[in-house]
Amino acid sequence: MDISGLDLNLLRVFDAVFRHGSVSRAAQELGLSQPAASQAITRLRQLLGDPLFERMHGGVRPTPRAEHLAQAVRTALATLEVALAEAHAFEPLQARKRFRLHLSDIGEARFLPPLMQALRRRAPHVLLETLPMPMAEIADALDRGSLDLAIGFLPGVSGTQQQVLLSDHYALLLRKGHPLLQGRHAPRMDLESLKALEYVAVRSHSETLRILQALDLGPRVRLSAAHFMAVPSIVRQTDLAVIMPAEIAARFEGEGDYVVVDAALPDSRFDVSLHWSWRFAREPANQWMRQLVKEVFQQE
Repeated sequence: MDISGLDLNLLRVFDAVFRHGSVSRAAQELGLSQPAASQAITRLRQLLGDPLFERMHGGVRPTPRAEHLAQAVRTALATLEVALAEAHAFEPLQARKRFRLHLSDIGEARFLPPLMQALRRRAPHVLLETLPMPMAEIADALDRGSLDLAIGFLPGVSGTQQQVLLSDHYALLLRKGHPLLQGRHAPRMDLESLKALEYVAVRSHSETLRILQALDLGPRVRLSAAHFMAVPSIVRQTDLAVIMPAEIAARFEGEGDYVVVDAALPDSRFDVSLHWSWRFAREPANQWMRQLVKEVFQQE
């Protein structure tokens, strides 16, 4: 077909409908009315001679032609976005950009303090906003630009560009003076000792729940908490144990009221990675923030 009469906005609508599987959600992302988005798809159908999308319960499904076009359209749009963005170099000392990051509650405690210190020196007017999201939504949010970066152990996130920042493992955190620690030197707990403990589980951290289930410790859970931040205080005032990243647990141990205990936990090692979208990989502000995160957090 002759593309001389093709409106670029039609491709933007096509890309959004393809990603969302919904005309209404695509319209919302692009700031259009639903009739305007529907009209754009109708015009593109006429130009291409293909239905592109078929109605189904809860949204639309792409035709084989649309499936074939989708990656090419997304690549073309990303190339234009990068080319336009490269005309505006990022100047951190003057920038007033807002960066949006996915971090869990425990990730906020670990990463935000040193990151804010670095920003205060390097980019004093830059703003940060954390937007915790379900793992299944992170890659799409990065592609849409509603997230700039995601940091964490995110095994369910695929289709992103990523780089490992640090490696860690899960350990136990108990209060100093816990009865099961009496007489132990450099404690390490076997399965029998683990089954003698009672636990607080944090529902927002699925990997720790997986470990408890794998060891058949579910019946030993006495408290199920929605978030992590109250858990150390609970551990300090009870005989409950919590499974958590060893690096963060060591920070609490340094306060003097806790003991970090290595244990026979299955598949306990994990990597914390920085994730971003290939669509914004060459965008100057995104590049600058990724480099800053790596400088502050990446292990040698």
